[in-house]
Amino acid sequence: MKHISYIFRLSGLLLITIVLLFSSTCGCTKKPVVQDKPFVRLLENEAVQSKIFNRSINYAVLLPENYNNSKDSFPVVYLLHGWGDDQKAWYGTGMIKAYSDSYASEIVPMIFVMPQGFETYYINKYDGSLPYNDFFTTELVSEIDSKYRTKKDKNQRAVMGYSMGGFGAIILPLMNPAVFGISVPLSISMRTDAQYISESQSSWNNQWGQYFGGYGLSGTARLTDYYKAHHPLYLFNQTDLTKYSGIRFFIDCGDDEESLDIPNGALHNLLMTKNISHEFRVRNGAHDWDYWHGALHEALVFISNGFSGSSYPQNPAPINTGTLIAPQEYILSTISGIQVGVFKPASYTPSNTYPVIFFIHDFEGYTRSDNALKIISLLNNNMVTGAIPNSIIVEIPQSNLLTSSVLTGIINQINTDYNIVGNKSGRVIMGNGLGGAYVCSLISDFTTVFNGCFLYDAQLTSNAVYSTYYYVDLPDKSINYTGNYNLYLALKSSGLKREYRIRQGTSSLQSNLNGINESMSYLSKKLRNQ
Repeated sequence: MKHISYIFRLSGLLLITIVLLFSSTCGCTKKPVVQDKPFVRLLENEAVQSKIFNRSINYAVLLPENYNNSKDSFPVVYLLHGWGDDQKAWYGTGMIKAYSDSYASEIVPMIFVMPQGFETYYINKYDGSLPYNDFFTTELVSEIDSKYRTKKDKNQRAVMGYSMGGFGAIILPLMNPAVFGISVPLSISMRTDAQYISESQSSWNNQWGQYFGGYGLSGTARLTDYYKAHHPLYLFNQTDLTKYSGIRFFIDCGDDEESLDIPNGALHNLLMTKNISHEFRVRNGAHDWDYWHGALHEALVFISNGFSGSSYPQNPAPINTGTLIAPQEYILSTISGIQVGVFKPASYTPSNTYPVIFFIHDFEGYTRSDNALKIISLLNNNMVTGAIPNSIIVEIPQSNLLTSSVLTGIINQINTDYNIVGNKSGRVIMGNGLGGAYVCSLISDFTTVFNGCFLYDAQLTSNAVYSTYYYVDLPDKSINYTGNYNLYLALKSSGLKREYRIRQGTSSLQSNLNGINESMSYLSKKLRNQ
């Protein structure tokens, strides 16, 4: 039996040997499966070895969703962080992946690069010890272009940043117009000369003097030649600006900034004066991510338009005024020598008390009745939906006849004819164009009559302010930018409650309708005396 068992074992070994030989000769050996590395869009720990700094500089990259499934090349947006942050800011608190993905149907696919900027203001330090601009333009851009499938053209490179990164987003294209074609600074961290001069010594030294020169200096000595050579308010204030003509600019800064709204507004004014095409926005908000998140939709669409080579529209989509009121609902009567139009809401009954809107109307070369019907219809439709309370609307054409005594007569007659609130609570005055100028010239005599003053693209020449609430609104292509900006500065310095808005658009009835529509929640509060 042992002999038989031995024979079976020997036979088995022989069979295994034959099978192995057969497998090796027929090429049937099974190769191990190699798993592809999963595609990761957000690369958080990239670095470029800098010869300029003799060290590695960190950066993060967000790739388009279809990057791994195509052989396409993509445009690049460099995202710059603010003072005290680093390359993690844009993909962390900035949530650039979530926001850009949510707008994917409106923008072209693009690569986002988020470099570590330290506290350099993205310039070369005045003494040459920290040449960050040189590193960025010669080493970082080359690294990105060699490592990723990028479109290697200035019009396919954008720079966007907030605060200190906002300064970088405008200074990098200005200093390197052959490298970057699109500039999107948000809340640019810079100062006017007067602000730099008034900075405390420690603030000046730590944040400005050490980079722009003038460390330890005071007064006008701080305004060094190097500072002037790296400041947008000086760079744009030159005779020949042709080298900047190919750059697309989109600038955005909130009206609740502690101080940056002043130089950002001054920059808009300078660009308007120099006839440099740009987009400028002032929205409600301060120096925080809530504000910058609110800027991303339009900013990314602007960048996408630039990458596509298409012009950015001068005007936004028009708001819908809704159902127009019937002409007979707009009652004309002569009061104090002026033909005044009055509208009552459909629910009006003499037994109730109503807020009232006095609107000094500049119909700017258009037909008064058509303009008035559209504006009143917009307001009325917001009454119907409850967005603003049911109110009497008194439309007064702007006229040289409109004096304080004439306006007083109109107010007294409306008090007699309609049951309106008996004091300033629930009474507002509005004006557009030259009508806004009349509002500002008359308001000093009516601070106890109106609890709100709403101005739309007002043609202002005076910045005198009086004790009331102001809502100041105009489109960014308006020629009235200087007067409205000066009024805003006066309101800011006086501490009066105010809102300041600059929107996309050119001066027109439609722009005024857009502005009125955007102000509706603030109008509602004043009509409700909130």
